[in-house]
Amino acid sequence: MLSYIMIQLVVIDFDDTLCLTEQAAFELENETARRMGFKPMTREAHIMNWGSPLEEVITERILGINPTEFMSHLSVVHQEFVQQGRIDVISKENLQFLDKVKELGKKLALLTSRSLQEIRHLLDVNNPLTSRFEKFYHKDNLLFLKPDPRVFNQALTDFSIRPESAVYLGDSVGDGVSAKKAGLHFIAVLESGLRTKPDFKSVSVDFFAEKLPEAYRYISVH
Repeated sequence: MLSYIMIQLVVIDFDDTLCLTEQAAFELENETARRMGFKPMTREAHIMNWGSPLEEVITERILGINPTEFMSHLSVVHQEFVQQGRIDVISKENLQFLDKVKELGKKLALLTSRSLQEIRHLLDVNNPLTSRFEKFYHKDNLLFLKPDPRVFNQALTDFSIRPESAVYLGDSVGDGVSAKKAGLHFIAVLESGLRTKPDFKSVSVDFFAEKLPEAYRYISVH
């Protein structure tokens, strides 16, 4: 049975799993729109399709905006937010969780649908994540993206791990669908408050974590 096979690889989603980013992203996108002369979106409009590729949904959030121009301006504003510590800041508790997982002898990989440009700052040698994760997977080095279960193929190959020896930690139903169809364990992290347990009724969730560090309880015994 799956539960009796030791987990060797822990793969973690970034947005609203390792890092609470929806609120910061909302502010980032609105600041970008403001500089382009557009009215800000509502929080409801942002949450409605949060998790979808930004370039594909920004026209739903901000009517009349040019996606290509928006993404160009966004990269500039995003860098400012990073330098100001206003986005992609990992909590001390979550960094400690990563350290505890590594102490168990597990391998750590980050898997996100973001592009390389969007996570380049996370790969900086001074970022606290670079010393904790063995691999970073993103839109530009993956052949498939969530919810396609083949999104995990590269990580499983790189670490020479069978699916049943890996777990994915994510915050969305799509995360769960891709993980379970690929044969991985799945831990649903509810810390963002954007989703609740009933939202995952169509997914066979192995463990619910109200906050990311709670996932240690499952990982440490599997």
